Amino acid sequence: MFISVVWFLLAAVGVSATSQVDPRWKHESPWNKRQDPTPVQAAAPSPVPDKSSFVSTEGSSFKVNNSNFKFIGTNAYWLPALNSDEDIDHVLGNISQSNITVVRTWAFNDVPEIPENGTWFQLVANGTTSVNLNETTGLPKLDRIISMAQKHGIYLLLSLTNNWNPLPLDNVTNSTTSSILRRDVLTNNSLPRNSLSNDYGGMDAYVRAFGADSHDAFYTNETIIAAFENYTTQIVTRYVNSTSVLAWEIANDPRCNSSIGATPICNTTTITRWHARIAQLVTRLDPNHLISSGSQGFFCADCPKVFQKTSPPPSHPSAAVSRRNKIEPLTKKRILQERKEARKKTRALKIASEPPSGGVRVRGKWVATPTRRQDDVGMGSAFDGSAGVDSEDILSIPDIGFGSFQLFPDQNQYAPDDPNLSAFNNTLQAGLDWIKRHGEASQMFGKPITLTGFGLVTQDNAPSFVPFNSTVAPFANDQIGNLTFNATQSPFGVTDAQRDDAYAQWLQQGIASGLTGMIQYQWGQGNLTAVDGTAISPTITENGIVPVQDQNGISPSDGYSTAGVGQESVEGTLQGAAQQFVPDA
Repeated sequence: MFISVVWFLLAAVGVSATSQVDPRWKHESPWNKRQDPTPVQAAAPSPVPDKSSFVSTEGSSFKVNNSNFKFIGTNAYWLPALNSDEDIDHVLGNISQSNITVVRTWAFNDVPEIPENGTWFQLVANGTTSVNLNETTGLPKLDRIISMAQKHGIYLLLSLTNNWNPLPLDNVTNSTTSSILRRDVLTNNSLPRNSLSNDYGGMDAYVRAFGADSHDAFYTNETIIAAFENYTTQIVTRYVNSTSVLAWEIANDPRCNSSIGATPICNTTTITRWHARIAQLVTRLDPNHLISSGSQGFFCADCPKVFQKTSPPPSHPSAAVSRRNKIEPLTKKRILQERKEARKKTRALKIASEPPSGGVRVRGKWVATPTRRQDDVGMGSAFDGSAGVDSEDILSIPDIGFGSFQLFPDQNQYAPDDPNLSAFNNTLQAGLDWIKRHGEASQMFGKPITLTGFGLVTQDNAPSFVPFNSTVAPFANDQIGNLTFNATQSPFGVTDAQRDDAYAQWLQQGIASGLTGMIQYQWGQGNLTAVDGTAISPTITENGIVPVQDQNGISPSDGYSTAGVGQESVEGTLQGAAQQFVPDA
């Protein structure tokens, strides 16, 4: 049975490209053969640029216009949610002036019903999907973003969906998320729709709309896969000739679980095979652009492999990489041995330095809800496959052009804490080791690897910090900056100085490890047009007589924004790295 695709135009709201699943799916198994969707044509086909104008790879390096290409980038998931083209141009111009050449943003915005205000790209509801072609609120807005990026010499890394989209009725097992709230103009809650990075729809928007009951149905249910392939086809074919698109990112942080639980059978091969299927589709539709996963970069040496060979392919290292020591394959034995040796060194240093006892807890951890843990917890969730991600197997997929990984120590545990180090130094060292590990993978597999998102929550940002798998700020009422209302608890987050130190060291480690790109999370921007009910809404202040509405808005934040205090120091750190991030001689 094939899925029938019905195309129609709803002129009143500018909705087009609707795909509707045949009603007979309701009575048949979802594990059936699919039909490739028909692409929606862009407004006018653009001439095909020279092939060298697109970013490509050569071994573990990027190439563009016949030259090596390395970059420092930033994240702005909210870019399509801005209220005016002038604001978009303003943001991209400021980013460009900071020597940042890549912006990672969402190329999706799924809604279960058409909102009253703001941007949306696709209606996903009741087993149907409809793409929004309205000039003001729909995909033409993304057209203009791509055009303005080209104007400012910026490449866009476009993500096609997101693992995270928590809602109140999800079967969440983490008790801390029991107070999840909807944030959109339809329910008039405090944060408007699109304020948080997990409020743009994504995988679970499809899971809910098509009546599935597990998160991993997104990877296995043929009906849902066909719907996502339909949207992917429309986006990819729309920008196939755009040289401002760096690459397609299949998904942000894909995993077996989210706020909706996973089935017991979801594992690394489930997600690897799904990556291969989507990557093959994108390659067929768009031979001009590279494809990457967008995953957190978790490893699993002992997991079964779909594409990874026992012996990795011969690498094509750059001159700088070729001078490094030979890299050994990642194994459980090697990981545990390296941890043991590192702990010996830190213990010896601690004894030699005899630091004063005591200290302040600098930060806490917010770990995403696990699906389950394997018996061997000694490896840790970043290495045991419990999230369903094996980044080396994904990197081995022929259609995956380069690897990706992320670094968010506030939400993920990348290594066991070393008792000989302070809380901050544990965070710092875990990041350095994580970056080094992926640099080695790039050398071993002969493909570029980029750090697509890294960030730390500061004490000033802690009250607005919302974990990716939640919709509430756990520290919103606990502290103001580095002052906590609980005398027995230290404030959450790092100081601005610690953040700057960590960012600088992580960037330097990335350069030394041969990473091709590193993208900070996230850019912050003020002086934006504020409109009621949108992600950039007016703020209310008191002038002593009556409330005054401030029409100058600030970009959304889920706790990592650089806007405000410390913004110049972060931008200076990124600029410094960008000046060093030059092609090898």
